[in-house]
Amino acid sequence: MKTKILTLAFAALCTLTTYQAAAHHSFAAEFDSTVPVHVTGTVVKVDWTNPHTYIFMEVETEDGDYEEWAFEMGSPNGLMRRGWTRNTLEIGSEIIVRGTRARDGSFKGNVQTVVIADTCERLFAGTSQRDFDEGAIDREACEL
Repeated sequence: MKTKILTLAFAALCTLTTYQAAAHHSFAAEFDSTVPVHVTGTVVKVDWTNPHTYIFMEVETEDGDYEEWAFEMGSPNGLMRRGWTRNTLEIGSEIIVRGTRARDGSFKGNVQTVVIADTCERLFAGTSQRDFDEGAIDREACEL
């Protein structure tokens, strides 16, 4: 009986571990590092969840319409080590996002930096892009 319980527990553990490994994705599978995006808009939602934090923002187009963009950032723990808190971005704040676009061309991207427009504060977003160099970003935060 003890052997059956241990075998069942081991099988369940293996199944859950495999599921978690399969659920995550690589940067290159979803985003194209050769397609940069620079977007200015208003924060409408922030999902501070694992494995990635998401910013949802409303961006006005040249013809006056609006697009809702979703931007993936690093994990909440990684962002906190970079100076972020749950209250860093408030709903309604205007921000400037620099990052890379999703391969499928949707209004989705991976964030490299976020600039809070009111204060010109620039924060790095813990991108998983391999060739991203934080030191190479220009230092004029509000002149993106």
